Amino acid sequence: MTSLEITKKRIELHELCTLIEETFRREGCDDANSRAVAQTLLKAERDGATSHGVFRLPGYLASLRSGKVNGHAKPKIDVTAPSILRIDGDGGFAPLAHQLLLDPLERITRSQGIAMAAIQNTYHFSALWIELEMLAERGLVAFACTSYKPALPPAGGKKPLYGTNPIAFAWPRTNNPPLVFDQASSVVARGEVMLAARDGRQVAAGIGIDPDGLPTTEPEAILKGALLPYGGYKGASIALMVELLAGPLLGECLSIEAAKRDNNDGGPPRGGEFILAISPERTCGSSRYLDHAEVLFSAMLSESGVRLPGDSRRRKRTKIEESGVEIEDYLLSILHGKK
Repeated sequence: MTSLEITKKRIELHELCTLIEETFRREGCDDANSRAVAQTLLKAERDGATSHGVFRLPGYLASLRSGKVNGHAKPKIDVTAPSILRIDGDGGFAPLAHQLLLDPLERITRSQGIAMAAIQNTYHFSALWIELEMLAERGLVAFACTSYKPALPPAGGKKPLYGTNPIAFAWPRTNNPPLVFDQASSVVARGEVMLAARDGRQVAAGIGIDPDGLPTTEPEAILKGALLPYGGYKGASIALMVELLAGPLLGECLSIEAAKRDNNDGGPPRGGEFILAISPERTCGSSRYLDHAEVLFSAMLSESGVRLPGDSRRRKRTKIEESGVEIEDYLLSILHGKK
């Protein structure tokens, strides 16, 4: 496989945000949805999460052009039990639903001690850590998961059945950014394999299999075949759990059902997202949990070479906020309305 030459240009984050918003408005999104999606894409680029940033722009726009996604979505929030919020995303992209649920979810979590957000009828196409970081910044512990179209086989299988099915966890800290991790149930996120395919490079062994179930390092073959779950059957079990939490529990679809009803326009399938928020003050009765957790973090960092989850993203964030981000020319052409 020959590596392709991808040319890039550096752009300031505020300029990128404006271009993204204008692009979504041009493609039929209203102001609220345009701003919400732009903020999500911007945060991914700001933290160096290239596979979930502007790289996803063509998929977003394809979903608008095909009519699959509602660019004027007005998510509706219902309190169906004292600690349960149900959010109908009105067929729109997920970011606006995330923004609208923050205040009511925090209020109910502080009142009840724990609260669940059941997000339905949305199109999630980004990293999970973005919405969880916003909750942790409000002092809440949070967990989330969502499914996708089939990409992983079950334990012992070779045919994709589960989505990449990421899980994310966030823990608030004092005088430090929250600890947040976000990981797929696969060895790597599907977006990383898509980037490798775009750039014309192979991936590491053990990431996926081809349509015949044979190991391969060719990204195109993996995208046609299946990604492998991390840790073998253990990762497959996590993917199974996510299927149930983000599907039947929410009244939403399984990955195999999402694939059947998707129009394959290159954008995200419709699905659900499970979010659980916890008030530590309610569970332990004080704010001692913050100092207690720092004992663990300090012990981790006392060993050379160890870092906390999310530290790499935050280091990239600081650098990119100062110097801007490099965006591929073909994506800039889309942002400028030339493609």
